[in-house]
Amino acid sequence: MSEKMTASPSSSLANSATLSILAYCSSSILMTVTNKMVFSRFDFHMNFFLLSIQSLTAVVMLILFKKLDLISFRNLDTNEAKKWFPISLGLVAMIYTGSKSLQFLSIPVYTIFKNLTVILIAYGEVLWFGAKVTPMMLLSFVFMVLSSVIAGWSDIAAFVPKDPTDLHFNPGYLWIAANCFSSAGYVLYMRKRIKHFNFKDFDTVYYNNLLSFPVMLALSFWLEGWVSGEFERTFAPDVRQSLTIAIMMTGLSSFFISYGSAWCVRCTSSTTYSMIGSLNKLPVAASGILFMGDPATTGNVLGIFLGFIAGILYSYSKTDQAQKNLALANTSSLSKPLMAEFNDASESIPVVAAPVGLPSTKSGLPLYKSNPDGKVAD
Repeated sequence: MSEKMTASPSSSLANSATLSILAYCSSSILMTVTNKMVFSRFDFHMNFFLLSIQSLTAVVMLILFKKLDLISFRNLDTNEAKKWFPISLGLVAMIYTGSKSLQFLSIPVYTIFKNLTVILIAYGEVLWFGAKVTPMMLLSFVFMVLSSVIAGWSDIAAFVPKDPTDLHFNPGYLWIAANCFSSAGYVLYMRKRIKHFNFKDFDTVYYNNLLSFPVMLALSFWLEGWVSGEFERTFAPDVRQSLTIAIMMTGLSSFFISYGSAWCVRCTSSTTYSMIGSLNKLPVAASGILFMGDPATTGNVLGIFLGFIAGILYSYSKTDQAQKNLALANTSSLSKPLMAEFNDASESIPVVAAPVGLPSTKSGLPLYKSNPDGKVAD
């Protein structure tokens, strides 16, 4: 975490856990609602253009906050940028599929199905990093799948037309499936590669947004009909001002999510932040019902509740597993000096001559010695 963020302990507001939690939660809700509003209220189809504006806004805000000594991050390095670029491409795939799924799905359904990404990441960590899936994690996965099935069925039932000939498949489900896989792939690949860069939180945010901006802008020019007049249709005079304000709000909220996350971890703990992330799904899903007019069906409400329970179970299981791993690591570290003392003592033990006919035990070396890697042999 940035040292400059911790440089002013005298400021009660800057170190307020409550304020940091509220900032993170409110920016998350604002981001989801404003994105959905842009896609739904303005019939917006230039997703890459919207995402490029968000990336540019994040870069500008990062530089501004750095000038104000509120945060710190490393300057752009060309060699690091080349190596980090594949990770930024993964980010582009993740946020683009997320925007497309939000374009077609209601906020509650979108939020509930995003939970399935956790399952993919968990089993990806088993394959790539040798992690373990505990029984409580499995239980949380069952709740996640169940909540998605209930919410999906309710969503389909709510929008089934009276005339069966008008029935059509919602492409949002394909996009959310693509988003779950691309999100899991991005997170796992970044975790595998980030140790080679020694990036801090805002280093990652800066590089991701700076490198993804030209990619998304180029894809927007190429795929989103700038030549055919899509830009003029989208930014028609009657909606231009309100749409521009909404887009700028999505850009600011995308930055404040990053800043709020770092602020929340600094003022609380990673465990508290993880739990807040799970609990925050409830108000995010409810925001669609409150602000966007999404139907508050029994299936939606039950799906949100089960997803909420699944998030709590998963956060608790990860926290419990982390505490056990820490305790095991502490036990191992304590055993090393004890073994070292035993080795020193064994060197001072007098050697008794072996009976005739048996080999001598004297070898000039202690009976127990440390391995070169510092580990105690089994």
